[in-house]
Amino acid sequence: MQVYNGKSVFGGIAIGRIYVYGKGKKQVKRERTQDPEAEIKRYREATGTAIEQLSGLYEKALQEVGESGAAIFEIHQMMLEDDDYRDSIENIITTQSVNAEYAVAQTADNFASMFASMEDDYMRGRAADVKDISERLLAILQGTQEQGIRAKEPVIIVADDLAPSETVQLDKDMVLSFVTAHGSLNSHTAILARTMGIPALVDARLPLDETVDGMLGIVDGAGGMIYIDPDEDTLTRMQKAREEEQEKKELLQTLKGRENITLDGQSILLYANIGNVKDLAMVLRNDAGGIGLFRSEFLYLEREQFPTEEEQFQSYRTVAETMGKKRVIIRTLDIGADKQCDYFQLEKEENPALGCRAIRICLTRPEIFKTQLRALFRASMYGKIAIMYPMITSVKEVRRIKEIVEEVKRELDAQGVAYGNPEQGIMIETPAAAIISDLLAREVDFFSIGTNDLTQYLLAVDRQNTALDEFCDIHHPAILRMISLVVENSHKAGIWTGICGELGADPELTKEFLAMGVDELSVSPGRILPLRKAILETDVSEYKKNRQKNW
Repeated sequence: MQVYNGKSVFGGIAIGRIYVYGKGKKQVKRERTQDPEAEIKRYREATGTAIEQLSGLYEKALQEVGESGAAIFEIHQMMLEDDDYRDSIENIITTQSVNAEYAVAQTADNFASMFASMEDDYMRGRAADVKDISERLLAILQGTQEQGIRAKEPVIIVADDLAPSETVQLDKDMVLSFVTAHGSLNSHTAILARTMGIPALVDARLPLDETVDGMLGIVDGAGGMIYIDPDEDTLTRMQKAREEEQEKKELLQTLKGRENITLDGQSILLYANIGNVKDLAMVLRNDAGGIGLFRSEFLYLEREQFPTEEEQFQSYRTVAETMGKKRVIIRTLDIGADKQCDYFQLEKEENPALGCRAIRICLTRPEIFKTQLRALFRASMYGKIAIMYPMITSVKEVRRIKEIVEEVKRELDAQGVAYGNPEQGIMIETPAAAIISDLLAREVDFFSIGTNDLTQYLLAVDRQNTALDEFCDIHHPAILRMISLVVENSHKAGIWTGICGELGADPELTKEFLAMGVDELSVSPGRILPLRKAILETDVSEYKKNRQKNW
């Protein structure tokens, strides 16, 4: 038996034969041509074909994984049409009198090296995208077909790495899991895997040859391990774990429709976090009581220019109408830090996590903010929309937001445009906001604690830096004290407090949050039912008697 460790992308257990997926790097020869114009024409026709293929992939991904997962194929289309990429290829063909294949391959190497050398993680990720679109062009120019899965039964796919286009084209009926020897947790492929719900590992440095291909394998997605040719004890143990996992899933389905009330009668709201309209199906399927966080910035991240007021209005209206009488909390754009949009033209910052981001962009560029607010207030006529403002640090900021909101209302009134009266709240994700939460509570309708950033700022640990994982104690006493303080201050002021960060789904803290009096937990849709089970099995009063505060 061989055992390899990797980084977990998505949990679950898969048992089956291993299929080594080899792309087979396309061999490209440098050939001189007497007719560069003909080669340029071939290249342009190949580009047109590639764009048609990507358009088809986009539509397929849209149905399977939603807008955020499908967006990569729009990005690839834009990269194919990028002036610098196109000019480089055509210039090599013209100046060197060479074939289109060589020019594409040379440009791919040059651009991939350029992106890979950049400091920004997002830009480094574009190196894989350049390789992917170039491989597509080469396949078209050479008349070769992309490799599919040639297996008679569902398999565990093992590969060096998988491009997003390859991942979405996998026949899911034939895929039990996939494991890559390289790749990162933040790649488009990892995002697609989570959305598709396939147990997956990345960065598992295993061999990709006949010693692995065709062997029986076990992928433990949660544990981050792959077993190759497992012994009887391991196979029996993992088969039992897989059966238990399936039983738990089936049992959780019986919790649909149940109220979130503890054994001693304490109730709490269970909401879902989403990134786009397509995620609504998962919200409804998992019986969420509402939406606690609609990350509106994805409307900005998935395009090359600012979304119009009408485009935003239609998205917000769709969510509001779909959720009916259930509350939908929409966070105003949280651009900046690790979420960058080129067309915002933000200046490069030494420490973007502490820079111009989220509400700071809105308050310094009110024309962007007002467009979003107009769309939100108009959409609030169609459901129970609430608006939430991120990255607040002072009462002054909240009061300035109120002034802008009043300006928007006056503009809508003057134009005779109808709008609703949505609740307005703020995110508590900075230590400053938590400490003055008693003052902020007088200004708003609710709080939502963003534990991801709050943890980062309290512990002075960059959450994007995996080298600091050992220093990031998400159960640190300072974090729990901050949350407790915020809940206490909000209740004194007569407003409610929720948690929409990752800690909200932490089963080790569910009882503690109930004991604190947290009013709402907002988590990924798939975590709703497991959390409901924990709530239904908890006696808060008994827990309070026996708990020993270590914070």
